Amino acid sequence: MKIILTHEVSGLGAAGEVVDVKDGYARNYLIPRNFAIRWTKGGEKDVEQIRRARKIHEIQTIEQANAVKAQLEGVKVRLAVRSGDAGRLFGSVTPADIASAIKAAGGPEVDKRRIELGSAIKTLGAHETSVRLHPEVAAKVNIEVVAA
Repeated sequence: MKIILTHEVSGLGAAGEVVDVKDGYARNYLIPRNFAIRWTKGGEKDVEQIRRARKIHEIQTIEQANAVKAQLEGVKVRLAVRSGDAGRLFGSVTPADIASAIKAAGGPEVDKRRIELGSAIKTLGAHETSVRLHPEVAAKVNIEVVAA
C-alpha cells in the first residue's frame, strides 16, 4: 500500500515522503495514529504542503544542528514528578515532559517526536536520552528525575 507520511517514523521515512508498506501496518498502526495518510493523486498537493512545513521546522544544516547539540548537552535538566516511597513513579516520564523540562531549564525548544527514550523512565535518578536533531546529529541529554 502506498502512503504519505505526515510525521517522521523511525526506520521508515520523514514527513512528506511517499512509501510502500504492508497493508496491515498502514491500516492498523500508521493511519489510526495520524502518522500517515493514504496516497491518492490529489494527495500530491498535500505532499508539497507537508514538505514546506517540515523545512520551516527542520534544522537546515549540520552546523546549526551541532550548535543546538552544544546547547542541549550544556543544559542541566531536572524533572520533578510524583513518586512512591521506593522511588517508583506514578506513571512514567514522557517525551513531552522531557521537552517541556528542557525548555524550562533554559534550553532550546525541542520537538517531542525527536526525543528517543531507550526504555520508559519509571524510577527516580539520573537518566540519559537522545534527541535527533538532524539525520547525522544526535544530542545526549542527561535528565535528573526527582520527587515532587
